[in-house]
Amino acid sequence: MLTVIFGREGCPFCVRAKDVAEQLTNERDDFKYRYIDIIKEGISKADLEKSAGKPCPTVPQIFVDQNHIGGFTEFEAYAKENLGLYK
Repeated sequence: MLTVIFGREGCPFCVRAKDVAEQLTNERDDFKYRYIDIIKEGISKADLEKSAGKPCPTVPQIFVDQNHIGGFTEFEAYAKENLGLYK
């Protein structure tokens, strides 16, 4: 599975999302992630909203296998419930 984290520099929740993704990468053979800095890549929040199909007022915005999960809190909950995070 591929997780894509859209974030920006200076965002503490983006750092936490990357930390969770790194932990999952180390624990699972089937988990990979990519971090994309929206500022460096020229991606607007409108672009994220188009991909997510709903408003994205904050970063990070996280997609798992092209399905929008949400921000850090939603990603952490998804990882706990579906990927065995913190077990």
